[in-house]
This record gives sequence, structure tokens and C-alpha cells, in this order.
Amino acid sequence: MSASLTAAMGAVIGRDLRLALRHGADTLGAVLFFIVAGSLFPLALGPSPQLLERMAPGIVWVCALLAALLPLDRLFGAELEDGSLDQLMLSGLPPSLLALAKMIAHWLTTGLPLMIAAGPVAIMLGLSPSRLPVLLAGLLPGSLTLSLLGGMAASVVLGARRGGVLLPLLVLPLATPALIFGAAAVEAARVGLPFGPDLDLLCAFLAASLPLCPIAAGAGLRAAVA
Repeated sequence: MSASLTAAMGAVIGRDLRLALRHGADTLGAVLFFIVAGSLFPLALGPSPQLLERMAPGIVWVCALLAALLPLDRLFGAELEDGSLDQLMLSGLPPSLLALAKMIAHWLTTGLPLMIAAGPVAIMLGLSPSRLPVLLAGLLPGSLTLSLLGGMAASVVLGARRGGVLLPLLVLPLATPALIFGAAAVEAARVGLPFGPDLDLLCAFLAASLPLCPIAAGAGLRAAVA
């Protein structure tokens, strides 16, 4: 990748970060939803420490997945509404790299805060501190994958009627493998089995999503502004 393209991607990421700092409701809303949703499970499942500890990884992953969906409908939609998406498409940055820059910004403004909040929520649910590093090690590639899949789905439904309804229907099935492997890694650590293979599968899923999702998202952006 040339220096000019790298600088253009950095400019897009910086622009999105400044907008997120100026209008922090999306990030704050996602984090608060994550915390509140995680807090509801002990009320529904009961106070059993053994049950909560066993279910804590799955609860954290499900809540993180749902919380990451909240800002996705505005990932490209806000720019499409005010016309700035057309300007970004004419900036000389290929659509796939533009989409990748927006996905990275989504992870920095949503995925990373959710990872930070995941530790306290998991401890609240009774997860042993010794297994917390395994949970966070899985959330790192998992949250990156969610941002890639979410950005791809957001571009596909861009401009569609009821796109906010279609978005979860596209993302949730695609994100199921990450959810399974991430929760399985912590469960393997709990019972004393090797958890490395599950983390390797998560990284492999990320490696497959990294080239494919921006290309598909770029095609969706071209179709939306055509």
C-alpha cells in the first residue's frame, strides 16, 4: 500500500474518531447497553455462582455482539444522508480501503470500549480472574471480526428501506462462529483443556474476514452512490 493511500486511510479514521469524540452518544449507548444487558442475566438465571461462572463467557460474547450492532446503521448512513459519502468516494481512496478505514474506526470507537468493559462485567458474573485473560484474548480478534462483518453488512443494506432491521439478520448468522469459538476457549480453560485451538480458529476467521469484508463493503458503497 502506498504512503498516500495509508495517509488517506489515516485521515478517514481520524475524522471518524473526532466525530465520535464530539458526539459520544453512540459509544456511550453501546457500552451502557452491554453493561445493562449483562446485569440482567443474574436476575433471570438466579444467584447460583456456579451457573453464572459457567455461563459468563457466553453472556459477555452475546451482549458484546448485540452492543456492537447498535452504531452500525450510522456507520455509512450518516455520510449518505448528508452527502459526505459522495465526497469520500471521490477522494481517490478505493472504496474497499475507505470501507476498511471506517471499520477500523468502528472498532476503535465501539469494539475497544466494549473490550474494556468486558472485564468488569465478566468479574461481576463470577468469572474467575485467572480465566479473564483468555476471554479478552478471544475478544480481541472476535471484536475486530465483528467490526469487519458489521461494516460489510452496513454497506450492503445502505440506502435500503428498513435497513436497520435487515442489518442484524445479516450480521448475527455470520458472527456465530466467532461467538462459538470465543466462548469455547474460556470453557476449555475452565475444565483444564487446551484453549489455543479455539483462539487459533478465531484468528483464522479474522484472517479470512480481513480481505473479503472490505472488498464486499466497497462494492456495496459503489452501488449505494451510483
